[in-house]
Amino acid sequence: MVGPSRPQFVLFGSSVVQYSFSNGGWGAILADLYSRKADILVRGYAGWNSRRAVQVLEQVFPKDATIQPSLVMVYFGGNDSMRPNPLGLGPHVPLPEYIENMRKIATHLQSLSEKTRIIFLSAPPVNEEQIREQLRVLRPFFPLFIFKIGTSGIIGELNRTNKLCKIYSDACLELCREMDIKAVDLCTSIQKRKDWETTCFTDGIHLSSEGSKIVAEEILKVLKEADWEPSLQWNSLATEFGEDSPYDPVGTDGKTMNVSDDGVARLMQWGISNRN
Repeated sequence: MVGPSRPQFVLFGSSVVQYSFSNGGWGAILADLYSRKADILVRGYAGWNSRRAVQVLEQVFPKDATIQPSLVMVYFGGNDSMRPNPLGLGPHVPLPEYIENMRKIATHLQSLSEKTRIIFLSAPPVNEEQIREQLRVLRPFFPLFIFKIGTSGIIGELNRTNKLCKIYSDACLELCREMDIKAVDLCTSIQKRKDWETTCFTDGIHLSSEGSKIVAEEILKVLKEADWEPSLQWNSLATEFGEDSPYDPVGTDGKTMNVSDDGVARLMQWGISNRN
């Protein structure tokens, strides 16, 4: 471990988390904005569902750890919502089990520390037509995989639908209300953008830079509005080694300029309103 110690923000989830530093991802946005303020740790596992997440909770978040995270952002649900495979394989998790799995995750995280805060991200929508197009592109390379397994396969056509995503998203949000956990409604937030289907995904499922920007904005909104003590909003956290120094750059007026905290510039670079 390196010092000084900073607050730890852990991103825990499936591919939406694992790929959150790709394509101008929302994890990269947060890491950039919280540079010198908090460490963003990624625990993302592509293809995973809530069932697998529960199996590794103790390993990823040991209760006896010397330092516990200040914030954990959790995303599972998109893979859980996929249609079931007739062989009993694949990522599908029945809705009642998904709800209980998410409850177990929340309960475990709440037990880590009185100061560990939690944000759940609900399942985002998908672009069904873009998924179909991806399958058409894959067809020559994986004919048996796609057609032998068919519509009940792992990536079979229409295995992911907006209707199913909405059902699992709503269930996640209802659980958060029940357990008084902060939540980001990705299913609704992304669809507020008129051109969301053509701009927010790389393949109909995973987020583009525009989709990730929405995720980051919604997370920052929650962090701003949360009445947590201490606040975890980016401009409320101390900047590491942020004191003035004679070695700072010198401006045209001959005075040094402290450039240690440039969060507003970082927001502008990502195209995010500084109201967050």
